[in-house]
Amino acid sequence: MIPLTTSTHILLATQPADFRKGIDGFVALCKQSLEQEPRTGVVFVFINRSKTMIRALHYDGTGFWLMTKRLSQGRFQGWPTNGVLTQAIAAKQLIVLLRGQSFSHTKQTV
Repeated sequence: MIPLTTSTHILLATQPADFRKGIDGFVALCKQSLEQEPRTGVVFVFINRSKTMIRALHYDGTGFWLMTKRLSQGRFQGWPTNGVLTQAIAAKQLIVLLRGQSFSHTKQTV
């Protein structure tokens, strides 16, 4: 289980990812494209091209979690596309996003 607290570090990948990848593919994506180490405890969140699914990758100290959420209707709104590779968000913002709602981009970019 992924703990979402005020101290949880969460990074959104701003560019759509290929969701045919498994855990190893997303680990490689973190290292190569995002230039981040996935074993740091950060929750990495990705979106597919059609913005109907998101995936979260997290290392809990013993192994990786890869979770998927697919909306029954509509698309995820408000995904950042500001030219940076990742954007840091707060746990509250991720919870809003997981509900399929739009969130504000008030957190600093990385």
